[in-house]
This record gives sequence, structure tokens and C-alpha cells, in this order.
Amino acid sequence: MPKVMKGVRVLEAAEFAMAPSAAAVLADWGADVIKIEHAQRGDATRNSSAWGVKPGDGNFTYLWEPFNRGKRVIGVDLSVPEGREILIELAKQADIFITNYLPAARRKLRFDVEDLRAVNPNLIYARGSAHGPKGPEAEDGGFDGLTYWMRSGASAAAMPANTQTLIGLPAPAFGDIQVGMELAGGLAAALYHREKTGEALTVDISLLSAGVWAMQAYLIGTNLSGQRELPHMDRERAFNPIWNEYRTKDGHYIALAMFQSDRYWAGFCDTVGLEHIKNDPRFIDMAAREKNREECIKLLDEEFAKRTCEEWETLLRQQKGQWSRVQLTSDLNHDPQVWANGYLQEVDYGDGRKITLASNPVQFNETSPELRPAPEHGQHTEEILLEMGLEWEEIIALKEKGAIN
Repeated sequence: MPKVMKGVRVLEAAEFAMAPSAAAVLADWGADVIKIEHAQRGDATRNSSAWGVKPGDGNFTYLWEPFNRGKRVIGVDLSVPEGREILIELAKQADIFITNYLPAARRKLRFDVEDLRAVNPNLIYARGSAHGPKGPEAEDGGFDGLTYWMRSGASAAAMPANTQTLIGLPAPAFGDIQVGMELAGGLAAALYHREKTGEALTVDISLLSAGVWAMQAYLIGTNLSGQRELPHMDRERAFNPIWNEYRTKDGHYIALAMFQSDRYWAGFCDTVGLEHIKNDPRFIDMAAREKNREECIKLLDEEFAKRTCEEWETLLRQQKGQWSRVQLTSDLNHDPQVWANGYLQEVDYGDGRKITLASNPVQFNETSPELRPAPEHGQHTEEILLEMGLEWEEIIALKEKGAIN
């Protein structure tokens, strides 16, 4: 894949997933990303567990690898004056600075916008936050499970009908990853703007802004219809029976998504052996199927229960309506379409360890970037300092002062 960000230097002082995932995308695209980690403890994700998976399981730290692949890291204690000076020197040579530190921490450690622009007026400064740079909660932290998922209304909207159980975040860093990809796009636009005008921008994105963006169609629907919320999911009363999920004989599920139901209904019925209901007055058109949806869904439930998932896949490929097998995420490991397009890659760490990582979803010239391993803690500290022009005696002195690892 063309390295569209080759020659761009990115400096990252961030933890967890949102801002680091944006920097990982830029690294995938060819940027030289230098990540500043705390000299002693490193990024918090190195020691984080989630969904029952612990650091070291399978010889990897699974929350670290995907969001930090392809970067170089330098272990620095920014609270030590000599450590902050390293950040300042790196910022002088950077095109982009990315952080998700809270405003109070940025002020305390003196690497806020005005601090870094004072040494590099051309620096594009990117801030990832929970709630945005303004308003009463601008100083507060947050997580994607709270702000992106719960506060945006996504969790409440995903609740099935007739239940009081909130739907939790479906995967670790689910919202963070979406926000990081969006931030990477914003930074690409900021680079283009700087190229054309000479102006270096401050780029902001928040979990709240991305959550609002993701839920905008739902919000518009409630506003226009005068409802506080749209109808909850209830597959037994789905307005369009061929936009629904059905259980197969062997316990799998097939999801139908035939939005233009009148366009696909006849062909669907002919293909799957339901000719006898194709012209039934109860189901003859979209309005009739909606009116008699419970009866129609019951008939489809009975029909889908007669064949295995594989048999249904063979049948459904012969008609034009949209459908998909419902998979577990682990099934992606064996999905030929995923591998044919390079959406997953096996990354070799060169020490007997291999891990499957997802390519970022944007391709150039129909190719995905070649993914590179995430670094060990402080792996490039000395390399980066030597590039900066420091002598070994100076590096040793910084280690003795605790400024670097």
C-alpha cells in the first residue's frame, strides 16, 4: 500500500485506546510515530485486563498490541524537568502532537497547546477528550463505555423490547477505536489545510461528539416523530419480516436485510420454497406484511428451522436480497472474504510470537497497510535520544535522574 503519510512525524503522549488508536492509523499509513510512555509503568493498557483476558495471556498484552502497532516508544517521566525537555525537543521536530491527557495534567506538565506552539508554530495539536474542550465537563475524564455508548443513547436504543437490561459495550475499546479512526481522518485534513494555507490547526474530538455523530439518524427520527425514543427491537414484531434474524436447524442465525421488501419479496419466496405465500393477500406487499407481521415472521421461523445454516447460505445466494450469516467475532479468523481483502493480518514479532491484528479499514490502491509489531516498553528510548543528538554520557545521566527508562 502507498505510504501516504511517509515523511510525517507524529508525537504521541497518550494512554488507553482512543488517541493511541488514531496514532496507530497514521503509523499504518507510513508516519513515523513516536509514543511517549511513562518511564517506569508505561501506558496503562500494558497492565490492563478486560473481558476476562489478562496481560500476558497468549504471550501478548491484547489491549496494547492493536493500538500501538508500528510505533516507536520512548520511556520518559514528564514530571521530571529533564523529561519534559525531551518532549519539548521532540515536539520541535513533529508535524502532529496527539494527546488525551486531561486539561489539568497538560497544564501541570506544561505541554498544552500554547506550550508546544511556542517552540513549534507549525505543530498540529490534536486533543482527544471525553466531553469536548468547552462546557461544564470539559475538565472531566470518561470512557467509551460511558460517554460514547451510554450517554449517546446507543445502549438504551440497543435494548430489546420488554427488557430493562441495558446493553453494555459489545467489545473492549469499541467506541475508542471508532473515535480514533475519525481523529486520524481529521488529522489528514489538518495536514492538507496546513499544506495549502500554512496554518497549523488545533484538532479536537471527543467520545461525546463521536457518540452524537453515531446516533444522529436515531435522534433525527425522534425529533421528527415527536417520540422520546424509537421503537425497541422486537424480532417477533419486526415491521419488515425480511429485515429480521432467523434461527436455523443447527442453531445458527441468518440475518435478512431486505430494506426494499417489495423489490425482493417475490424472488425470496421463489428461491427458498415459499411460493405458496408469495401472493397471499396477507403478505402481498409491504403494507400487508407489516399489518400481518407476527404471522409472517412465525411462518418464516418455521421455514428457517427446517434447514441448516449452510443449506440456507446456498439457497440465499441464488436470490438478490441482502443477507448475512450471523457470526461470532472469532469466526472472522476463518472468513474467506475478510482474508481475501487483507482485513486481518498475521503479524510476526520475530521471537516465535505471532498475533492476528485488524488492518485499519481504509485502503489505497486496493491494498491494506503492512502491519508492524507494537513495541516493548521503552524499546526505542536510546535510539530516539541518539537521533536527537545526545551522547551516551547524557543518556546515562538522564537514566540516573529517572527522566527515562
